[in-house]
Amino acid sequence: MKPETHYAKSGDVYIAYQVSGGGSFDLIWAPGTFSHLDMDWEFPMRADFLRKLGSVCRLIRFDKRGTGLSDRPTGMATLEERSDDIRAVMDAVGLESAVILGVSEGASMACIFAATYPLRTRSLLTWGGMARWLATEDHPWGLNAQQYAEMIKDVQENWPSEWYIRGPGAGMGPNASQDLIEHARRYMRAAGSPSAVAAYETMNSEIDIRSILGAIKVPALIMNRTGDPAVNVEGGRDMAKRIPGAKFVEYPGDTHSIMAIEPEKIIADIQEFVTGVRPPVIDDRVLATVLFVDIADSTKTLSELGDRAWKDKLEAYYGIVRGELKRFRGRETNTAGDGIMASFDGPARAVRCASAIASLVKPLGLEVRTGVHTGEVELMGDNIGGIAVHIASRVQGQSAPGEVLVSSTTKDLVVGSGISFQAKGDYDLKGVPDKWQLYAVSG
Repeated sequence: MKPETHYAKSGDVYIAYQVSGGGSFDLIWAPGTFSHLDMDWEFPMRADFLRKLGSVCRLIRFDKRGTGLSDRPTGMATLEERSDDIRAVMDAVGLESAVILGVSEGASMACIFAATYPLRTRSLLTWGGMARWLATEDHPWGLNAQQYAEMIKDVQENWPSEWYIRGPGAGMGPNASQDLIEHARRYMRAAGSPSAVAAYETMNSEIDIRSILGAIKVPALIMNRTGDPAVNVEGGRDMAKRIPGAKFVEYPGDTHSIMAIEPEKIIADIQEFVTGVRPPVIDDRVLATVLFVDIADSTKTLSELGDRAWKDKLEAYYGIVRGELKRFRGRETNTAGDGIMASFDGPARAVRCASAIASLVKPLGLEVRTGVHTGEVELMGDNIGGIAVHIASRVQGQSAPGEVLVSSTTKDLVVGSGISFQAKGDYDLKGVPDKWQLYAVSG
């Protein structure tokens, strides 16, 4: 579930922030050039990473002024103002101190904050950052002046271009699928306008925090990828050398993303650095079939029946769904409104359960929309997570009232069960790469 968005007052500007997770320490996520709090939860890879990180800490994320859900004042913020936004968010949450994680360009404001407010900084973490972004004779890492000018021109004229996304801007790398590139385009358009991003990139070219790095006296963990297309790893290594006692860790990969490759290892390294305890390696992923079911046109039905009659009908609906889940050995894992998510250890039982529910609720004057997908899920206490859950939800989103819709994965795994299907065609599932063949249960 997407956490609630709150606002902290920083000077005359309102800074949007969200709090999620509940681990053993508080972590402030200082974002890069642009971010969007709500859209982070719409893309499976991002959402999964945030949930995993939230399992070891209480995670506080915010959108920088001028981007995402925060105020977009005229003119760009200075580094001093950006780092002060961290303080404003901490005050709003009620934190005396926290771990500060600066991602990409956010590493600059995180370093400024750590040097300025050491008593409020439990530890400093940076990912994919450098002390400066414009290459010079004494700092030969980054874009040169001409390359920076070309990037800013591209932002102004082609925002957001595939060249920017794969290369010097977002650094998604050459191996990112075209679907992921399209998802990134939607995210970036929502997160920042061409003029705002161009202004931030211009300011980034002027950043040079080398002179203050020696003033950082808190424990610091500097993390970079070896083949990052947006940040030279040697620039990250140089930054770490300038921070007294900093630890530098280099991760493999040709992407700027903290989320794309071995996120569990990165999170474990963060937890060990902050707490001194490395979590045991436990594989909490299992194969399961996920079922989503909810009432079609529930708002319309509620308005027609009234609150009392709707409550009675809803109780009858829940009784049918939970009775069928028990009969087919399904496990209810989440409920929101009239929507129910359940997991099964067998795909045929999940499909038969969905069909039974769709049939049994009709005498109540209701129709349900159901989606079924089989894949690897992560066990999260009584709940489950992972991309398979997102896919099942998206499959349900494509189903018609009274229809049981399944992914091709589930359909292929129930061969020989006697269940019949009708091909519905190829679908784009929001936030999920590639096209997916979906099938409706027939007969």
